[in-house]
Amino acid sequence: MTRLFICSPPMTNVSTSLIHHPYTPPADFAAPQPGVFKASTVIFPNVAAMRHREWKDKSGYTYGLHGTPTTFILEERLCALEGGGQCLLAPSGLAAIATVALSLLKTGDEVLLPDNAYGPNKSLCDAELHNWGITTRLYDAMDPDDLAAKITDRTRLVWLEAAGSVTLEFPDLPALQRICRARGVTSALDNTWGAGLAFNAFDLRPGSGEILGVDISVHALTKYPSGGGDVLMGSIVTRDPGLHLRLKLGHMRLGLGVSGNDTETVLRSLPSIALRYRAHDATARALAKWATGRAEFVQVLHPALADSPGHAHWKALCAPPEGSAQEGGAAGLFSVIIDERYTQAQVDAFCDALALFKIGYSWGGPMSLVVPYELAQMRPRWPAHLKRGTLVRFSVGLESAADLQADLAQALMRLAG
Repeated sequence: MTRLFICSPPMTNVSTSLIHHPYTPPADFAAPQPGVFKASTVIFPNVAAMRHREWKDKSGYTYGLHGTPTTFILEERLCALEGGGQCLLAPSGLAAIATVALSLLKTGDEVLLPDNAYGPNKSLCDAELHNWGITTRLYDAMDPDDLAAKITDRTRLVWLEAAGSVTLEFPDLPALQRICRARGVTSALDNTWGAGLAFNAFDLRPGSGEILGVDISVHALTKYPSGGGDVLMGSIVTRDPGLHLRLKLGHMRLGLGVSGNDTETVLRSLPSIALRYRAHDATARALAKWATGRAEFVQVLHPALADSPGHAHWKALCAPPEGSAQEGGAAGLFSVIIDERYTQAQVDAFCDALALFKIGYSWGGPMSLVVPYELAQMRPRWPAHLKRGTLVRFSVGLESAADLQADLAQALMRLAG
């Protein structure tokens, strides 16, 4: 029998009456933004409901870690953004990456990473996964044959990344995915750069009739979905219910959860993601084209530039048909390689001289950022498609393109000096 408030014993203490106050607001409240539900404990109407309520299929609520109305809404909207069927939320993009590895790999297994993968993913593999007896090998992201040659009968997971971290090469994703599919190996894509907007990770051959897509799309919601540089969160999107359940159980055992307020922030920003992505993209594209004319830069890396590594792959996957008035999505990042005649100290002084580009990691927020990288320490060998010099990555915010260009120009004077 369901217990009702009207059958409760009389409450004579103000603390008791405040905790157990019987008022419930009417349910027909509608507003542009969803309500924010925050809970560890979830109340059940009776013992039978507690014993039979299911959280794995989102048909009910059992505990805060297993979801609230707020997190369920964000998960479903992220599925719509990325073209998936199921979604899990994690406290950061790296936590989402770790959840995939820890849910799917065991001692004796092998994972393959592109040589231009997100650095913390490499670190996770080299440290924790190595300590647990899981082998990591790197493959050349721009050479599908290298991936095919390195997959073994122990390979259980292949990571993909488009565009590559820092150096922004764009791989032949359909070719890489075909190899994974043919060898029966689970593929996971770091889809933070594409954000579900540049291309559909679950449909890499749209309109071709070929069903070809990754198995898992991991997204750092910290970047474009949040858009403010003030939230840490990640997501794991899948289409296969069985694979989703494996990930969900691993996620549950790891005790991962996200806050209601952070979820609210991403939900509030999500409706404008396409507008912001296009704005970041347009400014980054303009600055990258301008940078190609500067003698200080021996190479400019941006997938939409015709001579950037993997441009043809980007164009095939991300660009609209010929004659379209639209341009394909290419995010808000570009990198430059500064001529090796300039010392690291000079490059650092150039970065320090920037006024609008602030020195800081991450991207996708309103403020433009810059970071110099020591590429020789990030790659097992210097990539043949990259010129020699010092690499600097720019994350373009929402400032005026003209103002950002002027900032770059004045800082280059410091480099020359």
